[in-house]
Amino acid sequence: MPSSRSSVLDDIIKAYDVRGTVPDQLNTDVAHALGVAFARFCGTPRILVARDMRPSGPELVDAFARGVMEQGVDVVDLGLASTDLVYYAAGTLDAPGAMFTASHNPAQYNGVKFCLAGAKPVGQDTGLDVVKATAADVLEGKGPLPAASPGSQSSRNLLAAFADHVVSFVDIASIRPLRVVADTANGMGGLVVPAVFERLPQITLEVMYGELDGTFPNHPADPLQPANQRDLQARVTAGGFDIGLAFDGDADRVFVVDEQGRGLSGSTTTAILAAGVLRTNPGATILHNLICSRAVPEVVREHGGVPVRTKVGHSFIKQLMLDTGAVFGGEHSAHYYFLKNFRADSGLIASMLMLSEVSVAGVDLSVLRKPFERYSSSGEINTAVTDTQVVIDRVAAEFSAYTQDRLDGLTVDCGPWWFNLRPSNTEPLLRLNLEAPDRDACDQHVAELLALITSI
Repeated sequence: MPSSRSSVLDDIIKAYDVRGTVPDQLNTDVAHALGVAFARFCGTPRILVARDMRPSGPELVDAFARGVMEQGVDVVDLGLASTDLVYYAAGTLDAPGAMFTASHNPAQYNGVKFCLAGAKPVGQDTGLDVVKATAADVLEGKGPLPAASPGSQSSRNLLAAFADHVVSFVDIASIRPLRVVADTANGMGGLVVPAVFERLPQITLEVMYGELDGTFPNHPADPLQPANQRDLQARVTAGGFDIGLAFDGDADRVFVVDEQGRGLSGSTTTAILAAGVLRTNPGATILHNLICSRAVPEVVREHGGVPVRTKVGHSFIKQLMLDTGAVFGGEHSAHYYFLKNFRADSGLIASMLMLSEVSVAGVDLSVLRKPFERYSSSGEINTAVTDTQVVIDRVAAEFSAYTQDRLDGLTVDCGPWWFNLRPSNTEPLLRLNLEAPDRDACDQHVAELLALITSI
């Protein structure tokens, strides 16, 4: 059994990344151990490191880099960066990367998102368990010995090259003059968004909360929560903007707001972008995770594409993109993946393509969105339960007359409506997503499901 010194790794190493509170869970000792472990796992001559704007970032990166260099591996410090900039760097420099960020989590958190050369994901089943085991040995004083010759450290600024890469996804000349306001929530969007938009001279950009401040003085950097989009929605309507963009803390996700101040779901954005992608990639395969609206696969088929349904989570989607040759993938949580971005997600590339779609359509976004919004959804509803598997099995039995699958949790197709029930990776919670033809039917079925779940 691990001692308390290394057991903290059980709390902070999640399915796809590392995430914990500083310094009680994630501190310089843990960061150093992760550096040693990641260097050993990768076995490459160099590793890229970067960080978001959280105050704990510099010392954690320094400790991690020290662990990497002890193993004879060079460190290339990218400095302050968005997560999608790190994916771009891992792809273009063909080196593994470690991004210190806790994304949308509150200020007391930090974490690490790892990737391999080519921006390939590192998750629980693709190496994170190996990294965890080695880091535990380091924390217990049983870790690998330092290399005879330590690695060196250098710095690299890829912001301009990354911005060029982002705008390469659109025909700049075809984008019409638009007024855009971006709420970067004091996160890394404050660095990368202006760098990209200065390459679009016809766009008038205003940035809200653009100062890099990991204490998040204005609102949390989690645009998935409707409350955190309210300032942006109000600014869009008050300022007469054509489109609003809400980025999360590490700026790899974006939510879109139309000119009337109404937010688009991640599913609606996925459907709109898929239609655009299929214009230039006829017959292509498009991925969507299984809690996306039914409208997404419908739109993909209507535009001549091949929709493929996936589990939730970036490591699954990136692997399936590789397996299927998909050119684009979207998640309801506003992660958007692109083949020509090393199959990695980027909120900025999605933003560029949305500007392109509005320009091509020649209508307001509030008009453009309507054909893509066909159903009413519940949003994700979390319920605390004692045993997630017992509840899922009981619900499956209650709905045994309907088509079901267990790709990710339980999905039940009830004809006009459907639902998915998934266990949380980290807590005793069940996540319910339900979609129906209209709001009344959606609310009614949600009430039925929640009554059943809480009675078990």
